[in-house]
Amino acid sequence: MTSPTTLDPAPSLLDRWRPRWVWPAVLANLVGQIVIVGTGGAVRLTGSGLGCSTWPQCEPGEFTPRFHDATSIHPFIEFGNRTVSGLLVAVGVVVALLVFTDRSRVRSYRWLGLAPLVGVLVQAVVGGITVLVDLHPAIVASHLLISMALVAVSMWLVVRTREGDAPPVSLVDGTTRGLMWVLAALTVVVLGLGVVTTGAGPHSGDDEIGYRFALDPYTVARVHSAAVWAFVVVLVAVLVRVLRAGVPGRARTTGWVLLGVTLGQGLVGYVQLFTGLPIALVNLHLVGAALLTAGVVSFAGSLRVRGDVSEVTPTLAV
Repeated sequence: MTSPTTLDPAPSLLDRWRPRWVWPAVLANLVGQIVIVGTGGAVRLTGSGLGCSTWPQCEPGEFTPRFHDATSIHPFIEFGNRTVSGLLVAVGVVVALLVFTDRSRVRSYRWLGLAPLVGVLVQAVVGGITVLVDLHPAIVASHLLISMALVAVSMWLVVRTREGDAPPVSLVDGTTRGLMWVLAALTVVVLGLGVVTTGAGPHSGDDEIGYRFALDPYTVARVHSAAVWAFVVVLVAVLVRVLRAGVPGRARTTGWVLLGVTLGQGLVGYVQLFTGLPIALVNLHLVGAALLTAGVVSFAGSLRVRGDVSEVTPTLAV
């Protein structure tokens, strides 16, 4: 008969909830990180960055904007973006609780679960600084780039959640892996040039100043376009090698989706340029950049397999 002292302890509430809720939580976080790029873009494109004159309050003594005769739409656009940030904080807390406390997973994965919450808190501070320094272009640019980094980290968290903790096994050769690193570097270049292009144009974030970076917007746009075409060339090269290597279907599907998003981004970019940069298309381009970032990370994760540790070494303690 088993002694009561040798019985396993009852699972905690988080342990019981984790199998059901960890996957929806990490997906909700990813979606939220992409959505906030769109709401943040709306703030910038409508010149609503100072719709709330201070932070963390909207106006001195008031956390929310108020209706009055002189009220414009700008405070509500800015406050809406802050509200989405608050929701992301809540989702980040849930993700941190479900992932960081999961003792069955390796430490690197558990620490990754804290990244969305920490990142959103950092973004809230950067957003506040942006208001307090009257939309300094460097701070505005960093605000968007941090969002893109959070999208990448959130997508990687999704990748790691659906795979095990055994050592990764690559499905492609060294040359293809090298090309993926080039693709990742080009992603950073494309995003950076995109931020500079927007900051040099009429939708820089300030409705009183026609630009925030004193650069020729068409010259910057051409450089940005060249970087995108280089990205497309490298992506096609990776896809060809993946197809020739007979890599399983998920990698091929993810690669084709990424190519579709990239070509769609290029189309939107050219259309917005030749139609006078309408706000709706520019914001769609921003959201597309977030989708492209997530797609690159997802594609990279699909080029390997990583099973459970117990499947490889049954006696290994995690």
